[in-house]
Amino acid sequence: MRMTGSQRREQLLDVGRAVFAERGFDGASVEEIAARAGVSKPVVYEHFGGKEGIYAVVVDREIAALLDAVLSSLGARHPRMLLEQATLSLLRYIQANTDGFRILARDSPAPSVGGNFANLLSDVVGRLEPILADMFVQRGYDPKLAPIYAQALVGMVASTGLWWLDARKPRLEVVAAQLVNLAWNGLAGLDAAPHLRSTREPAGRTGRARAG
Repeated sequence: MRMTGSQRREQLLDVGRAVFAERGFDGASVEEIAARAGVSKPVVYEHFGGKEGIYAVVVDREIAALLDAVLSSLGARHPRMLLEQATLSLLRYIQANTDGFRILARDSPAPSVGGNFANLLSDVVGRLEPILADMFVQRGYDPKLAPIYAQALVGMVASTGLWWLDARKPRLEVVAAQLVNLAWNGLAGLDAAPHLRSTREPAGRTGRARAG
């Protein structure tokens, strides 16, 4: 049975998603997308105007799906539960949408309405910042430093998710528990005024240097 225009468009998006995940943007081609879909190249151009057009739609869809999955999970009131929910939702998205996450995690060379992976992570960071700031105030830390910790926490989960794409072990829940363990216990033991000990040269060494 002949496909309708909307059905053909969805088919091309599915095929394009798989090709971009395997090849990356530079390695993918309209020829391969058309061949896998069983159509001629002009059909792809008719629907999307070229490789950049189909790539942009794929990226926009993945960004919307991932952002919805993460942000909709942030319903708990306790900071640790929020951290657990956000971590698990991101890792579960990676597990269920491997092709989509591989595409998002690469730098996007094509214009996209939803932006790129960095923009998406920034949205998540923006939601996490006020939560951490409130926790900092309660514990006597400077809330202005919350953005640093929000960036670090989100980056840690995203980076580990990329690694887990290939490793696939231990189980996703175990990975999430380890990440939350590091993040939460690290936050619980924060110094109010941390400093880099490696940049402070011992007085004795300085004195000896001067004496020599």
